[in-house]
Amino acid sequence: MTTDLTPRRATRREWIGLAVLALPTLLIALDVSVLYLALPQISADLDASSTQQLWILDIYSFMIAGFLVTMGTLGDRIGRRKLLLIGAAAFGVASVAAALSTSAEMLIATRALLGIAGATLGPSTMALIRNMFPDPRQMQTALGAWMFCFMGGMALGPLVGGILLQAFWWGAAFLLGVPFMVLLLVVGPFLLPEYRDENAGSLDLRSVALSLTAILPVIYGLKELARGGFATVPVLAVVVGVAFGVSFVRRQRRLADPLLDLTLFTRPVFSTALGIMLLSGIVMAGISLMTTMYLQVVEGLSTLQAGLWMLPTNIVMAIGSLVAPRLTTRFRTPHIMAAGLLAGAAGFVLMSLVDGAGDRPLLITGLVLATGGISLPLPLVMGAVLGAAPPEKAGSAASLSETGAEFGIAAGVATLGTLGTFIYRHGLADSLPAGVPAGVADAARDSISAAAAAAGQLPGPLGGRLMDAANGAFASGLSTVAVVGAVAFAGLALAALFVLRDEPTAEAPADAEDAEAEDLEPIAA
Repeated sequence: MTTDLTPRRATRREWIGLAVLALPTLLIALDVSVLYLALPQISADLDASSTQQLWILDIYSFMIAGFLVTMGTLGDRIGRRKLLLIGAAAFGVASVAAALSTSAEMLIATRALLGIAGATLGPSTMALIRNMFPDPRQMQTALGAWMFCFMGGMALGPLVGGILLQAFWWGAAFLLGVPFMVLLLVVGPFLLPEYRDENAGSLDLRSVALSLTAILPVIYGLKELARGGFATVPVLAVVVGVAFGVSFVRRQRRLADPLLDLTLFTRPVFSTALGIMLLSGIVMAGISLMTTMYLQVVEGLSTLQAGLWMLPTNIVMAIGSLVAPRLTTRFRTPHIMAAGLLAGAAGFVLMSLVDGAGDRPLLITGLVLATGGISLPLPLVMGAVLGAAPPEKAGSAASLSETGAEFGIAAGVATLGTLGTFIYRHGLADSLPAGVPAGVADAARDSISAAAAAAGQLPGPLGGRLMDAANGAFASGLSTVAVVGAVAFAGLALAALFVLRDEPTAEAPADAEDAEAEDLEPIAA
């Protein structure tokens, strides 16, 4: 039976509430994957330039990354359910406005509003899960289900998007989320309890401004460096963002009630779990970029075909996120994390064996093993991050978790993408076939996509030899990134084993009847 020293177990109401919280999670995943399919139609209808197309895609993630810290802490102050419902309403209104956009500029503006509204959803949802499921094992199960919905949305995105865009116009990609938000607004007040930090002070607006001027330039700079290589403006943006970040940290240390509680980082479990999430995100983002380029350029697949080949990775991640919490009843959490990370490292070793065109099955097999491996520690790492923070700081901890994920994606594309490009350029310089004109060779060295275009300008045999050399050079870059990923994952496995070794194994209730009785206990909203 539950005692004063035992965390309260969630009741049926909390599990139904979890299903409600899954709605915005599924929506965000669908929104990301569907938009890529809709972009060609959007560009043609709104006459969007290439720069505007990039902003249509990027502004959403920029705004989410910039406002996560603020929204996570705001939810701690005004109430996590209240912020979630406000964000859901704003997301629904902005979705309608985006669907009815009459120009590229209007769509970029509404996508920015969607990003700000979207920044309320993740931290509020994760913080509510932390408060609704205080039992560690139940919280990990809930987080696994939450991740399953996200990965399920990513997997369903191409299928749902293809059906929608076949039957309707591109605005349907945005209207898809409106029914989800309406349902959340209707049932949320009845099924979701409210939590807030009763002792929280007022929101420090100067800290909000500093956080935005720290995060946004860094994310922008990393994305631009990944897209176009070294350039003065992106580097300056990163430097400016880091400078504002230093100012932000100094201000938080002086405030009695800071926007971000930096003492969370003094907890080894919190900082290690957050580090695992950040570094694994960097590796997965970099390897996913290289894999997508390999499928589309080296193998010559369309965007949809490449997405379908990568569909198994989303499926296996969704399954792994559900399996991982169940394993905690038999094995210690650090051991599960380490086993998953080592499986991911083994997948990267397989990917490092790719040697040019024709190795698609080997590449996908390695990627499935890597993503299946990382799917085991991710919900457990999220549980460790939330569990290491006091309940009243759950929103702040959740926002740090999601901000780390956003930084990981941007940094992974920038750093590992740049490494892969560096290896490609040097490899191609050493293997260029004789007879390739200097101008064509210079263009081919820029990127594998440029090499494919350049090869088309040459006579058949010579163009084929240039493409073979480019494919081999790109495979060398991909192999190098995969080796870096394998080493990184092995190191993260050691960190999980040694730093998190005191994490206990979750135990099931000794008496099944007691557990069932606990599940039916009422709880006040």
